[in-house]
Formats: sequence, structure tokens, C-alpha cells
Amino acid sequence: MTTALITGATAGIGAAFARRLARDGHDLVLVARDTKRLREQATELHDRHGVEVEVLAADLSEEDGIASVEARLAEPRKPIDLLVNNAGFANKGRYLDVSMADELKMLKVHIEAVLRLTSAATEGMRERGRGGVVNVASVAAFVPRGTYGASKAWIVQFTQGAARDLAGSGVRLMALCPGFVRTEFHQRAGMGTDNIPGWMWLDADKLVAAALSDLARGKSLSIPDPRYKALMGVVKLAPRGILGGVTSRTGRKYGPQ
Repeated sequence: MTTALITGATAGIGAAFARRLARDGHDLVLVARDTKRLREQATELHDRHGVEVEVLAADLSEEDGIASVEARLAEPRKPIDLLVNNAGFANKGRYLDVSMADELKMLKVHIEAVLRLTSAATEGMRERGRGGVVNVASVAAFVPRGTYGASKAWIVQFTQGAARDLAGSGVRLMALCPGFVRTEFHQRAGMGTDNIPGWMWLDADKLVAAALSDLARGKSLSIPDPRYKALMGVVKLAPRGILGGVTSRTGRKYGPQ
């Protein structure tokens, strides 16, 4: 029996990963801030799928939270076979409208936690000769989108670079870049979604299925939907000045994901 650890596990993409992996027979370690929601989720997944589910309440914007998850990932008697770094959030507002404290809090979750947890997980995975890491980024990584987009671009670059360094070790790393997904993400950030075109929305369960398929095929980057793959193709060809203006307007209108 293999074990997967998922951060940001109680909602959205993280919860979809938990459902799919439990259905496939994986034991789970669920990480989030809300202990009550974690326990309810663990009970439901155990009762429905018969897998063992461990809960670990941790705030990855705090040093103690990151350290507690690092320690669990490094536990040799209960090895983790798959890490899903999904925890994340966005700050509402333009650059300089958001406090430095809030920006640094986001960067701690998106960058420091991802770096440290990936390192803690892959050390043991490399010794065992097997394992996988999915770092959830965003299509915002490919467009000028301030601190949020920059942090997601870091995830993509870091993950692909680490994947190359670990090639041949049996350990796979992949950056997952979703677009708009129906989750609690925008609500928590105070961002409206009424004007987002219907065709831009992705289903979290289908996204996770495609992501796990891409990981199994050894891909280091997953944009798991033809619509967003096409959009990112256009982005690569668009002049940066024009692209920056468009993404600035749509970002304020829709909010990032």
C-alpha cells in the first residue's frame, strides 16, 4: 500500500486529489489548517474507500507548520510515496495595494514551503528509488501577474529543474498548471467570478485525473486541458507589452487561479 501526502487537502484541487487517490487505494496524510474539516474528511474517505487516513493540522505560512510537515515527510517508518504540494492562496489587489506582510505570507506558502517539503520528500524517495511530487502552480505562471504569478512561475522553474536533476532516480516531479477551477479559492480571496466565461472553468476531478496520468507518463509540466494548452500557445507568441496589459485587466476582473 502506498501513501500520499496532500497539502491544502480539505477543499478544491487538494480535496479532488484526496478523493481520487483514496478511490485508487492509496493511504493518505491530509494537511490543512482546519482540524475539524480534516477529521470529517478523513472519516468520510476511510469509510467510503477503506484506506488509512492520517490528519496533520498545519499552517504552511508559519515556521512550525512547515517544520511539522517536513518531519512527517522524513519519517522512515511511514514513508510517503507521493507528495502533492497544493496549499496556496492569492492576495486581492494591485502591487503596492497589498501589504508587505501579506505578500511575504503568500511567498512563504508558495515558495519556501514548496521548496522545503519537496526536498524533505525527495531525499527519502531517492534512497528508495521511487516516488513522485506534484507541485500545483497555475497558468498564471506564464503571464505577467505580479507576485502571485511570479511565485507560480518559480514553482514551474524549480520543479522542472529538480525533475531534470533527479532523472533516472525513479523519482518524478511535475508542475501542475490549472486554469480557473471551481473551488473556494476566489471566495477566500474576496474575488468575484460572475464574469468569468463558462468555457474557462475546469472540473477539479477531471483535472486531477489528467494530472495523475501526466505524472505516470513522466511529464514534468502538466497543463491538463486542451483549452488552456491552446491559450498558452497563444501566450508564447504574444508580445509581452500587449500581454501584460491584457492580463492586468483580466486579472483585476477575474482574479488569479
